[in-house]
Parts: sequence; structure tokens; C-alpha cells
Amino acid sequence: MYISKLVGDVRETPALMVHQKNGAILRLFCFPYAGGGAAAFRKWPQFFPDSVEVCGVQPPGRENRIGEEPIADVHELVTRLLPALGPWFDKPFVFYGHSTGGLVAFELIRELRRQQMPLPLHLVVSGARAPHISEPSPLHHLPKEAFIQELRRFSGTPESVLENSDLMEIYIPILRADLAIEEKYTLKAEAPINIPITAIYGIEDDEAPKSVMASWKRYTTDSFELIGLPGGHFFINTARQAFLSCLSRITAFH
Repeated sequence: MYISKLVGDVRETPALMVHQKNGAILRLFCFPYAGGGAAAFRKWPQFFPDSVEVCGVQPPGRENRIGEEPIADVHELVTRLLPALGPWFDKPFVFYGHSTGGLVAFELIRELRRQQMPLPLHLVVSGARAPHISEPSPLHHLPKEAFIQELRRFSGTPESVLENSDLMEIYIPILRADLAIEEKYTLKAEAPINIPITAIYGIEDDEAPKSVMASWKRYTTDSFELIGLPGGHFFINTARQAFLSCLSRITAFH
């Protein structure tokens, strides 16, 4: 049982931040990248029509869940998230995830299928390596200084944060756990999902380039779309307008 609170048009539960809109007919569940939380999607609703509610997923260990232990296994995380998200599947919905969030969204869909629960109308992944392609340079286990240095290659953590020792003491355990979700992941053989998949990549992204993102096609028996946008691994921030236009178009289609 969770206690929710209404803040303006935002309803928050421990696991979810829902930007409510009157007359919404579809929910877009957004799964954050490593180290991220529901707040990463706080400004997104303005880019979507009133028919779409943006729902930012909040994993344990950050923001309003900072007192909880971060989870380093995708199957455990899915098990923890499902009971909290399930009540919000009462409207048609779409799953979106960036980087590690894409893998979490994918595994949650497979768990929903196992339990014969409602499935999303679409899966959108960005900057996320296809599930069978391992991270070639794991870093979750590295010593602190080497770990911080390697984070710079993603360009997702501001330098001011990386150089703040107090902040990094809080942030590193969250990042290690989130990165381990992907870096220790082993794909279990199952049938492809019968849901359209759209994979969006940054043209200058070395972590999840076009060739890697194209491999998501094997995981669906429905349609597949591959889209390239300017930028590196965090093109969702540097090319935000173009990216959210793509995402808005996908949700409008449904």
C-alpha cells in the first residue's frame, strides 16, 4: 500500500510521478537512465498533447526514495516496480526508456506478458544497447577515481557534480547499482514481444550506435522503426526538441 499526494497537476507515489491531464487517454511511462529519477521527466508534459499523461518512474535509492537501497538486478527491480505501477495500467499506455531504462522497460514487458497483464501499445528505447549485446567496457565495479573518470565518457553527469566529493558519496552507490543492472544482465531466451518497437539513437553515440540499436528489431514480431538524431549518448538532452517531437508523434499515433 502506498500513500500518494497531489502537487498541482502532479500525483506522486514512491514509485511514480504522474503529470495528470484532464481528458488524457494514454499514459507514457518513462524509465530513467542510470543515476536518473522521475524528476528527469518533469518538464516533458509541455511537449505532449492533453491526451497524454507523462509518468516518470522512480526506482529505489534516489529523490523521494533516497532512503532505500538501490537495486542492482533488473529482475528484482521489475518485481519491486510492478505492484506500484500495475494500478496505473487502467488506461492504454506506452513504455519509454533511455539507456539502462530501456532494458528495465523491456524486461517489465516480458514480466507483464508472463502474468497475462495489460501490455503497452509500444516500446520506445533510446541510447539502449539491444538486450543480447553486452557492455564492452563495464565500470560499475571500478575503484572510485577510475569510476568517476569513466563516467565522463557518457557526458551525462555535470562536471560540477563529478568534482563535488560530498555529492558523489551519495551518487556513486546509485550509479554503481544502475550500471550493474545492464552490465551484469544475462538475457533469458523467450519469444519476441508482439508490440511495435522504436529505437532512437544519437548519431555521435559510441555507447549505443546505430548498429547496436538496429538489433532491437529481433525482439518484436510487430513493426520496428530506427531513428537517428544529432548528438552523443545524451542526445535526449542536447537534441531535446527533436527527440520529444519523435516521442510525441509515436504517442499520437496510438
